[in-house]
Order: sequence, then structure tokens, then C-alpha cells
Amino acid sequence: MSFILSFLVTAGSLAIAIWIVDGLEFTGSWWEFLIVAVILGLANLIVKPILRLLSLPIVLITFGLFLIVVNALVLQLVVWLGGPSMMDLGLTSTGFFWATFLGAIVISIAGWVLNLILPDGE
Repeated sequence: MSFILSFLVTAGSLAIAIWIVDGLEFTGSWWEFLIVAVILGLANLIVKPILRLLSLPIVLITFGLFLIVVNALVLQLVVWLGGPSMMDLGLTSTGFFWATFLGAIVISIAGWVLNLILPDGE
């Protein structure tokens, strides 16, 4: 049950980011959105810890602020995989710095708020 709740939080925070951030667009169907949410969840599970480990010195120097860039890199990977050049799932971004960077911030904040609201399932 915890896996499903985590997936719903990821999908919800991605939907909020697409809704709020100008330049982060989704034009696919609902099942393509679910596939993009699964890809984002897998990227957070596999790629994000590797990037955190590799960027540990920079994270320490910036007192953790570089983790926002790590989140943006993971989101850019998902945009690239879900974009027209790879799987064509309908997820696009106008640029790394504004759309993806702000999208990563919104996803982080929305995920944090949704995790506060929803029960743990323990």
C-alpha cells in the first residue's frame, strides 16, 4: 500500500508542477501521464541517489542547495525520456533553467505537502 501511495504522491506533484509552471507541458493521455509518473518514480529511486552521491562535495559546500539542481537534472531526464525524441509520451519543457528548474522546485514542495496530508500507512 505504501508503494501505491508514494506513486500517487509523485503523480500528484507532477500534475501540480505541470499545472503551475509555464513551459512544462503535457499533451498526452491519462495513461501516458501514468507512465511518465512511473518513470519519474524510477528516476527518483535509481538515478537521484547516484547523483546525490556524486555531487556530495558540491552539496556540502552549498549547504544542500545544490540538491535543487539534482532534482532538476532528474526531472530533465524524465522530460527527455517522455519527450518526442524518445518515447513520445507528451511531456515537454521549454528549457532547463526556468521550466525544469522551477518544475523541480514545485514537485519537491508539492510532494512534501502531499506527504504531510496523506497518511503514512504504517
